Amino acid sequence: MPLAPADDAFASRLGQTLPADTLRPAEPRFLEEPRGRWTSTATWVALPRKVEEVAAIVTACAEEGIGIVPFGGGTGLVGGQLQPEGPAPLVISLERMSAIRAVYPQENVAVVEAGAILADVQRAAEEADRLFPLSLASEGSAQIGGLLGTNAGGVNTLRYGNARDLVLGLEAVLPDGSIWHGLKRLRKDNTGYDLRHLLIGAEGTLGIITAASLKLAPRPTTIGTALMTVPSPEAALALLAMARGQLGETVSAFELLHRTGFDFLAETLPDLRQPWATAPDWSVLIEIGQGAGADPSAALEEIFAEAFEAGLVSDGIIAQSVGQSRDLWTLREHIPEANRRIGAVSSHDISVPLGLIPDFITRAGAALATLGDWRINCFGHVGDGNLHYNVFPAPGRTREDHVNQRDAIKTCVHDLVHDLGGSISAEHGVGRLKVDDLERYGDPAKLAAMRAIKAALDPRSIMNPGAVLRA
Repeated sequence: MPLAPADDAFASRLGQTLPADTLRPAEPRFLEEPRGRWTSTATWVALPRKVEEVAAIVTACAEEGIGIVPFGGGTGLVGGQLQPEGPAPLVISLERMSAIRAVYPQENVAVVEAGAILADVQRAAEEADRLFPLSLASEGSAQIGGLLGTNAGGVNTLRYGNARDLVLGLEAVLPDGSIWHGLKRLRKDNTGYDLRHLLIGAEGTLGIITAASLKLAPRPTTIGTALMTVPSPEAALALLAMARGQLGETVSAFELLHRTGFDFLAETLPDLRQPWATAPDWSVLIEIGQGAGADPSAALEEIFAEAFEAGLVSDGIIAQSVGQSRDLWTLREHIPEANRRIGAVSSHDISVPLGLIPDFITRAGAALATLGDWRINCFGHVGDGNLHYNVFPAPGRTREDHVNQRDAIKTCVHDLVHDLGGSISAEHGVGRLKVDDLERYGDPAKLAAMRAIKAALDPRSIMNPGAVLRA
């Protein structure tokens, strides 16, 4: 049955059952996404303050066949937070549900609402002398609900895992408007199907996460950061193995960086001070976190000395203060902004088995060269196999000059990723951008199971219609 639009008449009926200021006309921020590729058809947005209001809204939409698009911080890059076509959906933003409900330091648990900003959750953990390790460039605006809905990754996945690895329990509203009270703080709960992991990564297509019990970790007492020059991606992987062999799970982050990223920073953000006059072709940013009495700078110096003898590194900077460490991370965190200012023809969030990263980089560059002259910025969380492989026009040209080549570039990259047993969406999700890709590369049995689950839980397909699975 076709969905109905969330029009003024529906908003008037729904508004009579909710607090006066819960519904409002949709502001531009709810209708656009960061890359400017789509705009939403929505005209109304709901901003509930508690889970019961979310349930009432979803119940009304289910009864009338109104599509719902959950909206978090709006930082997603695959179009999951807006609907560009079809009957106008109702946008639900949980930004008013932003409370840190409780922190349990002895349990290493924080219970937070879905609208809480990631940076605020990190701060609450820090105040309890704990760490919430999920960390990414948009943490000042990204909301917990959106991060869990997309199973976000970030720079600390190597040590602490993705978002789903940091969740003990959830509170959520299901597509029929019922509330799932699964907000437990248990680390063992073997009572049937795990709805928690079904909803995490579902991008709002199976329900709306309203709160979560999150795992915290002890705060590393000492932190060391280093930027090391490596001759190749193969050397970077060997360095990672060496570091983990000596330092174990204290290696928190291991980022591979290409010269193009630093060139883009110099071109678009010249006020950011870089540690070298000419950036090397490849470098890695390493961070380790250790306990009391440890000397992470000395540990990094030992790693550097051994790696230098083995020909794995040729130069390096080991931060001697918190400020120097922050400066190194500032460079890494601003690379996506520099990319946006340059303007990519095609951007790719991919993963391949760690051992095949060098092969992918070599083969992808050669394959793209047959399609034209490009600048490629390949960087990312090499410790977990996740690369951001972005293709840019040659100097003097813009992405608008290559719009007709975007699909060919994407297919070239994704075909290779698939051939190598990788994923065409490592951490950003599927959204609406990659629905075709999921159908092209997804395992048929998995896709059939996903469609069956969607049909069982959301038979009218009101939850984020058109995201992940074709409407």
